[in-house]
Amino acid sequence: MNEIKHIIAIASGKGGVGKSTTAVNLALALKAQGAKVGLLDADIYGPSQQLMLGIADDVKPEQQGGQFLLPIDVHGLLTMSMGYLVNERTPMVWRGPMAGGALTQMLEQTLWGPLDYLIIDMPPGTGDIHLTLTQKATLAGAVIVTTPQDIALMDAQKGIEMFRKVDVPILGVIENMAVHVCSECGHAEHIFGAHGGERIAADYGVNVLGSLPLALSIREQTDSGTPTVVAEPDSAITAVYLEAAKALGLALQETAADSSVQSFPEITISDD
Repeated sequence: MNEIKHIIAIASGKGGVGKSTTAVNLALALKAQGAKVGLLDADIYGPSQQLMLGIADDVKPEQQGGQFLLPIDVHGLLTMSMGYLVNERTPMVWRGPMAGGALTQMLEQTLWGPLDYLIIDMPPGTGDIHLTLTQKATLAGAVIVTTPQDIALMDAQKGIEMFRKVDVPILGVIENMAVHVCSECGHAEHIFGAHGGERIAADYGVNVLGSLPLALSIREQTDSGTPTVVAEPDSAITAVYLEAAKALGLALQETAADSSVQSFPEITISDD
């Protein structure tokens, strides 16, 4: 864990907003820009990165020393997921402490090696997994994924407040499914509402790192195990992910600068 420069949580207040799809494509975008990147699927109850990365069911992580796991290298990412360790039809009927223990094992007993970024695909909500992560790892920050829909924004707000309570900086917001462009006529329609990501980002004084369309290709490519950044590296959608990765790097620099300023007390000299 000490060899990882930045641990970043990709989170959302609710499910179904494309958080896992965003996490894997953002990780791949960072890798495409020359960074050494790991991806941890922290959704213990519903892991999805195995499918999105095209990992066959019979592929399991190798062990080393009877205690540690070697991450699975796919598309240039070092990855770990509960999906690698159990059958896809095996439900995790566990109470919170058991799920937290599983996350701790994957986090601390995986031999990640030196990484620039460890992207953590969080489960939806604000529960045990989130608290366990903040206790076991020093997070550089969190990225909140939301759709423009009011109900999604309300839950995203809860996610932001949760990270603020445990002193994890919010690095920015990624708005997913922002607009749908008809493949037949080119008509653009804001199915889930407009500018929702901008509103919540403004409320908390952070930036919108990227705004992604509701596109059939994104779903098809992740379902087939070749996420968009890999499947279509020169596409307009990949360009959005690449820009989001750059914006994430800038947000990390700003956060580090702010924390270094705040870490020094103000010294005053008087004659008293």
